[in-house]
Amino acid sequence: MSQTDDDTVRAVAQALETAGYQGAVGTLDDALALVKSGDHVFTSVNAQEPYAFLEAADSLVPRVDDVTIYSTGFEYPYSFLTDDRAAGHVTAHANFVDSTMRHNHALHTSDYLPVNLHQWHDRDDFAQRVDVFVAAAAPPDRHGYFTLGLGGGLERESLYSAKKIIVEINPNIPRAYGFVDIPVSDVDLVYVNERPLYERPQIEPDEVSMAVGRNVASLVDDGATIQIGVGKITDAAARYLKDRNDLGVHSEMLSTAVAQLAKSGVITGKRKTLLPRKLVGGFAVGTQELYDFIDGNPTVLFAPHSFVNDPVVIARNYRMTSINSAVQVDLTGQVCSESIGPVQISGTGGAADFAIGANHAVEGKSIIALKSTARKGTVSTIQPFLNPGAAVSISRNDVDYVVTEYGIARLRGRTVAERVGALIDIAHPDFRDELREAARTYQLW
Repeated sequence: MSQTDDDTVRAVAQALETAGYQGAVGTLDDALALVKSGDHVFTSVNAQEPYAFLEAADSLVPRVDDVTIYSTGFEYPYSFLTDDRAAGHVTAHANFVDSTMRHNHALHTSDYLPVNLHQWHDRDDFAQRVDVFVAAAAPPDRHGYFTLGLGGGLERESLYSAKKIIVEINPNIPRAYGFVDIPVSDVDLVYVNERPLYERPQIEPDEVSMAVGRNVASLVDDGATIQIGVGKITDAAARYLKDRNDLGVHSEMLSTAVAQLAKSGVITGKRKTLLPRKLVGGFAVGTQELYDFIDGNPTVLFAPHSFVNDPVVIARNYRMTSINSAVQVDLTGQVCSESIGPVQISGTGGAADFAIGANHAVEGKSIIALKSTARKGTVSTIQPFLNPGAAVSISRNDVDYVVTEYGIARLRGRTVAERVGALIDIAHPDFRDELREAARTYQLW
């Protein structure tokens, strides 16, 4: 077992005995020794990353070749990502680009897979073969199950195909409900790493974000089921939802704002048509307040992204309302939410999944929210065309509402000329004339 408090070690040992665990109890070094050249290593993700394993993964570099560590992204700049000597030895493979991967892409220690999240497992060749699965999980319960207490969105399918399973036991991980269990009989090795969970703080929204959030919230009806992420605009929108009644949640991610709305009684799920009274999510990341809310809470239900993000499933929610952010929108309605020109800064994630699903729901709405300008007001986020090389995250055929601090543009069912006018109306006033001129030049209306 790794270094940790003696009382914790004894408590975990007792839990393992009670659960009937028959696998090996070892050290971090024992876990790393299970990784061989050519292996595909899948790790649990987001705030339940196996921190100790990933921090020590650079020790693999001298002795292995062609090892791929799969994740959605990494919350910390682990050494194997930042050392150019790792290239060819240990490579990160992800379907989301975070700040760490952006900064280290040039080192050739990471690679990105573009994919709609509900299809990631079927579309990812790496995910089809998992040699070693490393999960951070809560100690086993008396029934004999470890718990992935912050979600199983990507983990579930990989667990089924893994040849070896290692569990980094962290007692700080909450116990949750849903598809987040790992039978002790499936696990080959455990070690303990008691460490505080990664927290993503809530950021105080600025004045413009509050204005965008207010406009977004005006589109959310009582009884709606919402999908909402994290960020200044979404946190601002959540503040304006405090007077709503009986909202539900079906979301790729559960955030601190969602926990706060649930604790205040705004989110009840009473009027949900799919899994009533359940806050359905793929994973959770936020503050300790969120993790405490999840712990032992039967209203929270985690499920794989193949279910949560499936547009067919999403559409079964009455008044499904998805709220997503974007980097740029063009005058015909194409949305880029993941790149600045050709430079990947984020990932496709579930943006298209929820836009399509919400559009097919009864009284559903899909909302794209963004500030009208970027780069300290020098650039309009509404452009005649997306920047050269920009990824189209959501096609113009699937866009419903676009919202800025200047208003709401409904694009669904509108012609290109009508879209041009509506989007110019919500662009920053400083850029409206040049947008009109560009629309005439390129014969968009």
